[in-house]
Amino acid sequence: MGMSKPILFLDRDGTIIVEPKPSLQVDSYDKLDFISGAISALAKIRRELGFDLVLVSNQDGLGTDSFPIDQFEGPHNLMLRILGNEGIEFREILIDSSLPDQNAPTRKPRIGLVEKYLMHPRLKDSYMIGDRQTDMQFAENLGVRGLMLDTNSKRESIWPSESAPTFSSWFEIYSYLANKDRVVCRKRVTSETTVD
Repeated sequence: MGMSKPILFLDRDGTIIVEPKPSLQVDSYDKLDFISGAISALAKIRRELGFDLVLVSNQDGLGTDSFPIDQFEGPHNLMLRILGNEGIEFREILIDSSLPDQNAPTRKPRIGLVEKYLMHPRLKDSYMIGDRQTDMQFAENLGVRGLMLDTNSKRESIWPSESAPTFSSWFEIYSYLANKDRVVCRKRVTSETTVD
């Protein structure tokens, strides 16, 4: 089966797709819009860097009257089809539908949805990409490195850059991951290796 791959845990709203104001719910097709560069960067990450992708998303009150499941599923499945057409497949899609005041163990930043990954052999090489402090706290709780996507340059992140580097675009995230990878395995293989 080969060596298991490191995992890229991904938030959904505000990270892969735009979080619509004011509702913050992608509950109709016309609200589905991708963050600039997300599709091409994820396709390159998947193709070139060998991560497994796991989507982890809080969807407040999913399945209640204010956010019926069928309003969620259409746009969500279309998002997955568009990503799939570019070779972006998820190993797992984990969604917590609790409300914040329920303090569910499965709600980010808690790690109830991903506990089985605590024993993953490549956890230390894995990352969480998100757009909120709760995503960075989730990364810390899980024991992976958090990468903050902040496409709004006016918003200051209170997270120190050493613990959670902040990026203004998906291209920057791809470059960071690609260069991290290159530094680790700097092997030069050339076709002219025979020397007499």
